[in-house]
Amino acid sequence: MTPEHIERISNHPDFQQLIQRKRRLNGSLTLIMLAAYYGFVLLVAFAPGLLGQSLSGGVTSVGMLVGVLMVLLSFALTGIYMHRANSVIDPLNDKVKQEFAQ
Repeated sequence: MTPEHIERISNHPDFQQLIQRKRRLNGSLTLIMLAAYYGFVLLVAFAPGLLGQSLSGGVTSVGMLVGVLMVLLSFALTGIYMHRANSVIDPLNDKVKQEFAQ
């Protein structure tokens, strides 16, 4: 690829939209996961007694529930990413590739 070809692709509106959507999706999902993870770490650091409390008098603690919720959140965010990538980003990527394959 020549520098002119790269510049032409970089300045194309569909390519700009593709980059913007990918950044927005990646940024928002990353911020959600970081907020949840650091919130969990802060909870462990400053309220360990809360995490050690039993749920309804049984063996399972609040910390176990929070840990499971963290894993489920990461699976959910992965599913959201896959859905958005398959339904929005990939078609736009294919469109850009078709336009410049000629």
